[in-house]
Amino acid sequence: MRSLALAVVLLVTALLGASGGGAQPTQQPTLLGVIGDEGIVLRDAQGARVTKLDPGTYRLELDDQSDFHNFHLQGPGVDVGTGVEFVGKMTFTITLQDGTYRYVCDVHPVSLRGSFTVGNVPTTPPPTKPPAGTVTSASKLVLTSGPGFTITLKTSAGKTVKSMKTGTYTVVVRDRGTIHDAHLIAPGFDRRTQPLTYTGTQTWKVKLAKPGTLRFLCDPHALQGMKGSARLIR
Repeated sequence: MRSLALAVVLLVTALLGASGGGAQPTQQPTLLGVIGDEGIVLRDAQGARVTKLDPGTYRLELDDQSDFHNFHLQGPGVDVGTGVEFVGKMTFTITLQDGTYRYVCDVHPVSLRGSFTVGNVPTTPPPTKPPAGTVTSASKLVLTSGPGFTITLKTSAGKTVKSMKTGTYTVVVRDRGTIHDAHLIAPGFDRRTQPLTYTGTQTWKVKLAKPGTLRFLCDPHALQGMKGSARLIR
């Protein structure tokens, strides 16, 4: 009997040694989501934009670079994201199923969005037309700061600008308060009026060559809500 027990112990030990002590855990693939002035994007660990994935469990790393955008991912079994005022990085473990997943900035869901499919779902081609109401460089724009605690970017016809084609624009800048300034920021462009001393009207030639986000704000009172943005597209 002792010989039989010893033989069993030796057999189990040999089997464990042959298998390396048990199965090794499988590392989860990583997805990288970024939201900021350059736009919103989801890439894989190799840096390629995500359009289609296999079902399974993934590590989602989000890099939120702006306090007036957020990254929100939704789809079958998944609803995660950052807050609008949050700036920094967050990590989630998500399980993707067959279906379509969409990621957006909740503040700008028309201009800042993307999608991908998982499993056996036909990929929907991206829209070929720009969002309705997109402004072109043929339109003259008016940036008005003050005299109250408001700042706006509109066409000369009074239409609020939310989406713009890249190009060179004529922008009439109206600084209406000595306690304010008018600051315009976009990829490759950064200009403002003199804060706390200047009031008046200026005309700027604004070259917007790259897609991304155009921001306009009053620097002294951005935290009080004097800020806004428009999406730049090709």
